[in-house]
Amino acid sequence: MNPGNRWEFTDDRGHLTVVPNRPARVVAYIQAGATLWDHGLRPLGVFGSHHDGAAPDPAKAGELPLDELRDFGAGSGLDLDALLAAEPDLVVAVSYGGGQVYGIDPEAAKRLEERLPVVVLDVGKDRTFDGIRDRFTELARSLDAPRPPAVAELDRAESRLRTTAAWPDAPRVLALSAADPATAYLARPLTWPDLRALGELGVTLIEPEEGGGANWRTVGWSEAAALEPDIVLTDVRANAEPRARLRDSAHWRAVEERARIAPWNPEAPYSHLAHARFLDTVADAIEGVDGTNGTNGADAADGTDAP
Repeated sequence: MNPGNRWEFTDDRGHLTVVPNRPARVVAYIQAGATLWDHGLRPLGVFGSHHDGAAPDPAKAGELPLDELRDFGAGSGLDLDALLAAEPDLVVAVSYGGGQVYGIDPEAAKRLEERLPVVVLDVGKDRTFDGIRDRFTELARSLDAPRPPAVAELDRAESRLRTTAAWPDAPRVLALSAADPATAYLARPLTWPDLRALGELGVTLIEPEEGGGANWRTVGWSEAAALEPDIVLTDVRANAEPRARLRDSAHWRAVEERARIAPWNPEAPYSHLAHARFLDTVADAIEGVDGTNGTNGADAADGTDAP
């Protein structure tokens, strides 16, 4: 039974949230807010993580109109008092496993949950690309989302990428985040739901050697260049080093001259629309590589010097 307009939702920690009325004033982690926006829901405001600076990261914001929303800060800079004073009906957060609220200090998260209803969705390595997307869709629908998910567009993008990835001599793809002109973080594809989904669609992903972190292998640019990728998916979040600052590295220049460069956002919105765009970006990059796995050094669509 759901008498009146009572709202309830069980999050990925197994916590049941029950409030008297369907939430209308929602504050969300910026990636979650961008996802809700793709469903036609307008958050009251957003907050970021310890990786973010003083302003919200546009890469994580998707289509959010940031100049029209409240920004409550990021990481240790979260203005918890301002967030509580805004009196949201609901806070939507994410976790990378274990149920901990990602992006803010544990004490702030504890205080937040003592004062407000908080829903946490897990976006970690043990979740699937479509599973995370489906959970956000379930949450959006429970909030009476006015926009249906772009299922047909995603189906088309999946079919296109599956066909393109099956071409003979398919290019090898490396995903990474640039730390600085000397260092790169190479992504381990099996630990990222979006990269794992690319592999399931037939994309040939380069797996870094063992050693280092669970999600990344930290290397010099010489090791990245030695892998000879045909396509490089580069992290476009604000905490990654912009490409223009890498060009003093001869090894990065070797990567850039050999490979087709395409944008990769590890914290893109978990919506059908955003996922379709990501798959199309990868398909564009594959189609831009010639049949001998060489490239002309060009960038894929949207693969500019964005931070």
